[in-house]
Amino acid sequence: MARQRPRWTELREVLQLRRPTLNPVERRLGAALTIGDLRAVAVRTTPRAVFDYVDGAADAELTARRNRAAFAAVELVPEYLSPVDHPDLSTRLFGREIAMPLIFAPTGYTRMMHHEGEAAVARVAARHGLPYTLSTVGTSTVEDVAAAAPGGEHWFQLYLTRNERLNAELLDRALAAGFTTVVLTVDTPVAGRHPKDMRNGLTIPPSLTLRTLFGMARYPSWALNKLTTAPITFASLTGMSGTSGTNDMTGDTIDAVRVADVVFEPTLSYEHLAWLRAHWPHRLLVKGILSPSDARRVVEAGADGVIVSNHGGRQLDRTPATLTVLPGIREELGPDATVILDSGVTHGQDILAARALGADAVMIGRAYLYGLMAGGERGVERAVTILREEYARSLQLLGLNASEAIARHHLRMA
Repeated sequence: MARQRPRWTELREVLQLRRPTLNPVERRLGAALTIGDLRAVAVRTTPRAVFDYVDGAADAELTARRNRAAFAAVELVPEYLSPVDHPDLSTRLFGREIAMPLIFAPTGYTRMMHHEGEAAVARVAARHGLPYTLSTVGTSTVEDVAAAAPGGEHWFQLYLTRNERLNAELLDRALAAGFTTVVLTVDTPVAGRHPKDMRNGLTIPPSLTLRTLFGMARYPSWALNKLTTAPITFASLTGMSGTSGTNDMTGDTIDAVRVADVVFEPTLSYEHLAWLRAHWPHRLLVKGILSPSDARRVVEAGADGVIVSNHGGRQLDRTPATLTVLPGIREELGPDATVILDSGVTHGQDILAARALGADAVMIGRAYLYGLMAGGERGVERAVTILREEYARSLQLLGLNASEAIARHHLRMA
């Protein structure tokens, strides 16, 4: 075979060298191709105690692993020879169109992960036409979120207490700030037991260890941002009147020491749900449902739908994976009720699987928090971009041109 000297013009066409990215955050995020990659970046950029708070779960973490194992067991069955060049990712939720079947779940302590906190997440959600849910124990107020992302669709997650005055104040503020939906969390009568957080001292109230403090000091950028921005508080509860878990109205101020007595309510009942339904004029969802009978009962009690959730494995360990109970709940409620799946979603194909088994949309929590820890608002943006691209490509490879075309026969459980 005859040989020739290679020409630079030919080599240049093959090599196509990219310009180096000088900004370290953009470089890290640009190299992240999956949510798992963002998780790996978060480990390197965030104190271990903070990362463990996001990544960890209750007790032996069996439920958290079951959530992922259920998605891993899914087999997708394609059908080809259909045009899929521009798949329509949008779906309708409560009669309104959202850009894809994805909702940002409520998370607590969010500004601990990154100083930009909930405001950054809400801005990303608004840019992508997706709902964002603020937690009662978030580190920003409903007013903060409304100001950070005007025009976004904002939901408020509520821990309903026996203190009606506090409940009413929270609802009134959410209503005045333009929030469209209240999400009542029902799987937290008491706090789940998190061994990792207990060892690190990231509890309510905090009891930090020297090891945890030294670990935080190893991340000077993170520490500097925490020291030079507003203190981290449970913003929606700070300065509000409440009780320490009794039925009397003491007028005391709720602080971080007493917040656990407020948000974890062992007497939560259907009477509380009835009170909430009577006082909230807009959409109401109940989060933490794992059985068809509970789903039926809360809808009959006035909820507009349910969020099938095991709190990402952070409450009662050894509960079933949400994906496995989803079909039974959809069958029980029929086609008209709103059913959202939460817990364990880290890939675009997880969204597709949940849709095939009956969910209108999914919620993500850890997935966007990994992005937040990896790069603030830009990291959250990267997380959504990854999930969107995975979802769109999977639709195309499945032979479908729209979210609404996903059906049960496109999926098998291995």
